[in-house]
This record gives sequence, C-alpha cells and structure tokens, in this order.
Amino acid sequence: MEDRTELYIGGDWVPSLGQSRIEVENPATGEIVATVPSGNAEDVDRAVAAARAAAPGWAAVPTSERAEFLRHIATGIAQRQDELARAVTTEMGCPITVATRVQTWLPRAVLTTTADTLDAYAFETEIGNSLVVREPAGVVGAITPWNYPLHQIVCKVAGALAAGCTVVVKPSEITPLSAYLLLEILEAAGLPAGVVNLVPGLGPSVGEAIAGHPDIDVVSFTGSVRAGRRVAEVAAANITKVTLELGGKSAGVVLPDADLATAVKAGVANAFLNGGQTCAACTRMLVHESQYDEAVELAGAQAAKYQPGDPLEPATRLGPLASGAQRDRVREFITTGIAEGARVVTGGAEPPEGLERGYFVLPTVLADVRPEATVAQQEIFGPVLSLIRYSDEEEAVAIANDSDYGLAGAVWSADRARAVAFARRVRTGSVDVNGGGFNPAAPFGGYKRSGIGREMGVFGIEEFLEVKSIQL
Repeated sequence: MEDRTELYIGGDWVPSLGQSRIEVENPATGEIVATVPSGNAEDVDRAVAAARAAAPGWAAVPTSERAEFLRHIATGIAQRQDELARAVTTEMGCPITVATRVQTWLPRAVLTTTADTLDAYAFETEIGNSLVVREPAGVVGAITPWNYPLHQIVCKVAGALAAGCTVVVKPSEITPLSAYLLLEILEAAGLPAGVVNLVPGLGPSVGEAIAGHPDIDVVSFTGSVRAGRRVAEVAAANITKVTLELGGKSAGVVLPDADLATAVKAGVANAFLNGGQTCAACTRMLVHESQYDEAVELAGAQAAKYQPGDPLEPATRLGPLASGAQRDRVREFITTGIAEGARVVTGGAEPPEGLERGYFVLPTVLADVRPEATVAQQEIFGPVLSLIRYSDEEEAVAIANDSDYGLAGAVWSADRARAVAFARRVRTGSVDVNGGGFNPAAPFGGYKRSGIGREMGVFGIEEFLEVKSIQL
C-alpha cells in the first residue's frame, strides 16, 4: 500500500487544506500500511461547491449515457479486482477469498443491475391531468462504513449517479484505501469533473460538515445507530433529506420440518461471513426445542472450521476484526453473554493461540441464550452466534420480532409456502427463505432502528429523486 497525499475534488487530485493525516492499520498485524489526508470542513466546502457546479450538466446527461457510465465503472472494478480485494483485506482484515468473491463482486453487480434498472425506469408518468416528473435531488453526501468499504460506497454512488445527482463521498477513516482505488476507476471511466468527489476524514469533522452542509440535498449514511442519530440531528437543521442504514440483530429461524444440518451449516456461514462484521448477518439462530441439542452440536462443529488466520492466505475463512476497539468490544460481549447465563459451545473471549499480533477473536457459539439477553439484543459485529430455543411457531415469530432492529432475517422449512408465510410475519426489510441468494436489484434496508430508506435497484435510485406534479 502507498501513502495518499491528496483529495479528489472537481476532477482533480488536490491537497487538503488541513495538515492532519490518518494512519491506515493492517488489523492482521497492527502495522501502519499507509496514510491519507484527514480532510476538514473547508475541504468539504470545496467538494460540495464542485458537486453543485457539476449538478446541472450531469442531470442533463441522457439516462442511457448515465447507464453506460455505470457499466464502465463495473468493468473498471473487474479489471482491478485483485488489487481492490487485496486493499480491502489489508485495511479491514476480510479474508482474501471473501474479498474477491463478495467485496468486489457485489459492487459490480450493483452497478450493472442499477444500469439495467435505469434503462427501463420511467422518469415521467401521467396521473389523470397531471404529469408526474421525477427529477434529480441535487448533491448527495455519502458517509460510508468500514465493513464493506467498496460496496457501501458503490451502493450510494450508483443510485445517485443513476438519478442524475452528484456526490461527495466520505469513506470510513479505517478503510480509505479502497475508496481511492474506486475514484481512480471513476476517473478512468471518464466521469465528468465534479460528479463524484472524495474527502476522507473523521466523523466529527468531515462527517458532520457533510451532514450539516446547506448545499447538500440528500445525506446517505451507513453505520451505527449512535452515529446515524447524530447525522439525522445535524441534517435536521437544514431540513435535509436523510437515508440511514444502521445495522441489525437478525434472526435465522429453523422450523421443525427443515433440513437441520443444511440450515445450521448455512446459518453459521452467514453469521461468520466477513468476521461477523455484516449488518444483515443472522446472529440469532432460533431452533425448535425438539431439535435444539442437535443444532447446538452441529453449530459447534461448523464454527470450529472457522479458525482465525492470515487473511491473505486463500484457505483462511476468518480474519481479524477491523480494529483493536472492535476486537475488545466483541470480547466484552462474549464475557457479558457468559455472565448472563450463556453456555460456550466453542470459542470464547480468550485470545486465539499463535496469533499474538492482530485483532483476532475466536469463532464463538453461545447456547442457552435467553431472548432478552444482551448478546441476543445488541449488535455485536463479530463472529458470535447465539442459539435460542422456541416451543412453537408463534413463539418463534415473537422472538424474531423482539428486537429494536429490523434489517434482515432467514427462515428454513421443507414447505416453501410455510416459510414464506412465516417470512411475511417477520418485521424486517428482507428475509431469506431456505438460503435464497442476495439480489442486488432488490431493495435493501430495514424497519425500526435499522434505518430509513432503501438502497439498490429502483428503490435505491428513487431515494435520490424529487417528485414534481405538473397539472395540464
């Protein structure tokens, strides 16, 4: 990795007006691998001004041409896939195989499906004597997290560009390197100057400057509830539209007629994907009391296969957590779970043997977890799976919905109609039935404290549109 000395504003690589730097750490070793500028409010002002100046021209670009730009960007990501995957692995610890198959595949899929959606989207419709016109909202401020650093930026940028908006991006200070590579790809795709701008920096400086900027029309944020609440508070001063994706505590429900071994194996893989640092992960596994003991045994055996190791090794399935603070937080949750009565099936809060450096956590399965326990209610964001027993379907629904979050979920059953009927009763933004695959054209977002608004597909475009009615 190399140091970065500039921001990307108005189609040029320019120095920051501030003097501070951000150190990018490799969480597998604790070593500093690069530094980037830590922008400030004045840098945000410049970026917003550039985006505002570019907005009319970009809004006037025909939708077919905007779609082609998205496809060119997807091609650029494919061409630099290995470099991007290595950057993600180095800056946040995702195993290289997952970084290649998921962290770089998803952004390409989002870009191509958004382009396809844009080709078919009707920006004008007639309702009675009214012409209803959907117009670009203007300038979008995108504040993104560290767990899927490339994908989360692309989710926001793809929808905004498709809508005809311009963007100012603030990547997470933990994972800015992949954002720099993406901006190089955007530049190579010939995106007009000012359409997308990059200002790395800290939340209290750059994040708040974006959220509170009077010339930003939409703020799109992904991150924690605490930070999302602050973004909404700051944006409210200007009555700025806000979209928020704030995480989850999703339940994977195994109904008694399901293939238990398949459901448990898939459930463990889902919970441990990306080191458990996935907002939609089903970190609560609900199993009928008649199958519970068998499920606990199966889950422990599966989790033992996820031994932590060097994330650059292709065989590694579980890398480090993204930071020392995150590692400590996850270990504290495990300790709390045990204190509240959970039984450790495998793993625990102890440091893994042989990994003295880096921010590793043992893959952990906790059994006999009560629905109201801390580990069943709060988002842990690490490789920790809680198993909860239920007595009947009504109780399973009640436990699944007993959460401040409502992002995702899963249900397994031999009867697809039964599973779909159960899924309809779960108050979350998405539910996977029998391992249904992720669909980048479908809306992604949640109920309750999981956020406001949706990303991807037609819904992801419409978050960045204003609606006007013209009476004829």
